[in-house]
Order: sequence, then structure tokens, then C-alpha cells
Amino acid sequence: MRHRYQYLDPELVRRLLEGIDLQRIWNQIVLSAGGDPEEAKRWLRYLQEQGYIDPDVDLEAFFEQLERQGLLEREGDGTLVLSGSGERQIRKSAFEAIFSNLKKGGAGYHPTPSAGEGSEPQPETRPYAFGDELHRIDSVRSLSNALKRTHGELELAEEDLEIQETEHLTSCATVVAIDVSHSMVLYGEDRITPAKTVALALTELITSKYPKDFLAVIQFGDRAERIPISKIPYIEAGPFHTNTREALQLGRAILERRKQPNRQIFLITDGKPSAITEGGRIYKNPMGLDMKIVNRTLEEADQCRRQKVVVTTFMIATDPWLQEFVEKLTQVNRGRAYFASPDNLGEFILADYIRNRRHRVH
Repeated sequence: MRHRYQYLDPELVRRLLEGIDLQRIWNQIVLSAGGDPEEAKRWLRYLQEQGYIDPDVDLEAFFEQLERQGLLEREGDGTLVLSGSGERQIRKSAFEAIFSNLKKGGAGYHPTPSAGEGSEPQPETRPYAFGDELHRIDSVRSLSNALKRTHGELELAEEDLEIQETEHLTSCATVVAIDVSHSMVLYGEDRITPAKTVALALTELITSKYPKDFLAVIQFGDRAERIPISKIPYIEAGPFHTNTREALQLGRAILERRKQPNRQIFLITDGKPSAITEGGRIYKNPMGLDMKIVNRTLEEADQCRRQKVVVTTFMIATDPWLQEFVEKLTQVNRGRAYFASPDNLGEFILADYIRNRRHRVH
């Protein structure tokens, strides 16, 4: 039997209602409701009853408009579901929400230089050096240098030439592994919705700006499984343990077949590893840090390192002993770790993804 845990943070709703249109509120709520439009409609009606939404707003007309716009559709039995367009709308909304914060100066990042393809011109220049590509000469600055040096006589010399700097754009293959264990919705804090929002935003970013990049999504509880990108809005936490080792194994297996020079796993979790798979059976221990589980997980992190797969862990928790485990995993893999809250998780991840694709080309 599958349990469903759903929670809507009133404070989050209050912030969304401050100057944001009803469409964006709908996008957030339907995501929190596990992609269930009927549940989202009930939540919106409840919010209006509680005074969060102006009583003059005609919610029923809004719901009808969603169907007319093709964002919702009905199956053969009359069940209301998200359409393909509705899923894309939620993905775009997630990206815009995170990226707008990023542009205002979001979280820091740790760039990793690596080879790749493509370059992007930058406003900075530097003096020309033998062997530089001639098409990168900045003609305006070079001519300006010649005029200054000759006091108006246009005699161009090598010392006048300036080269426009470029930033190399690497090609990335990324696996996002989302923890769907019980703790992701415990203690009155919804951590699963921010994780889904991040995965949706990455999908939108890659398909719109970096189409040569690769993205796969894994959800992991007792077991790990790859899910289609179209199913991200429907991810739900359940009564599961945390099989981090199998998530890393599956992520590494997916990335083994990719040719991109940068291969990485984004591990989004809030709990200790509490399960491993051995011989097709699941060994579980939710009590403290079981060293058998910990060691098997660290061995897999080391195997990722050997295959040049960087693991970046985004830990949505602050327990000191849990941080100690994440720091050990990061050390073994030589990856990165961030300790983020659900509120800024998206800014951390998008900043890390975008900046890790770039390094300066001289």
C-alpha cells in the first residue's frame, strides 16, 4: 500500500499571494499536491475560505480557463489530469522562480575546470599573443590603442592588438537523485516539493539553453529507480528508508554510457543512508549510522570518483553527525557538498550547474 504525505506551508502560500498572479499560485500548489489537479483545486478553495485569496476571485472560472487553455485535460473516465502543456507550464514556472532569484545574486558555487565544446565571448580583453585566433581580435580596442600610441596616426602594430576573452562552455551529463524517504515530509516541513522544483528547473534550463547536455532523474527510497522527466511533478515521498548507495550505483550506470566530458550526480537528501541492496534483498537499519550501510555507500562514492563522476550532495538538514557523514562522502568522492534549506536549494543547484559548465579560455 502506498502512503501519500502532503503538506502545504501557509507561510509559503502567503508569500506567493503577495503580488503574484493566480497562475503561479496554481503551479506551486499542483506541484505540492503531487501533480493532482483535483487535490490542487480543493486546496485553492480552502485557501479562499480561510481568507488567503480574495473572495471576489472566481476560482471556478479560473479552473475552466485552465481546461480551455489546454493545461488540464480529462481522461476517458472523466478524471482531470495535467496535460503535456500543463506539465511544461509548471516546469517553466519553476525555472523562472529559481532563476529570477539567481540573477539577483543567489548562492555561491565551486567551479570545476574541464574540457568541452563551444565558447562564449566576454567583455574583457587582453594583449594579443602569438598563436591567438585572428577572428578574436577586438578591432575597436585595437584601433583605439593604435590612435593613442601614434597620437592620431593610424599605424597598427602588434602591441596595439587586443584579444577578446571567451568562456568555454563544457558539455554536461547530469543525474539528479531525489530522496523520497519518509523524512522528506516529516516535522511539518515539505522538502520534497523544493527538490521537485529544482529538477523541473534544471530540465527547463537544459532543454532551452543547453540542448546538448544530458539530464536524468532518479528517485530513491528503499530502492532507486530512474523516472521519465515528464513524471517529475508526480514524485511523492513515502514510508521508505534511504538507499543512497543504490542511487549512486544507478546514477553511475546511467552516466557510464554518456560521452559528455563532465559527468555529475546531484544528490538531494535530508537523511542518513539507512538501507542498502544486497543480493536483491534490502538490508535496513533506521537507528543511527549503521557502519555496514555507511561503508558500502562510501565505497560506491569512491567508485564514482574512479569513473570520474563528481557527486555533489545537497543536504537539507543540519544534524552534526549527518554533516560529518556528508563531509566524509565528499572527501572520498572529491566532490562538493552544500548544506541548504528548502528555501534556497534551487539557487544553490542552478548556480552550481551553470558555473561548472564554464572556464576561461586563454
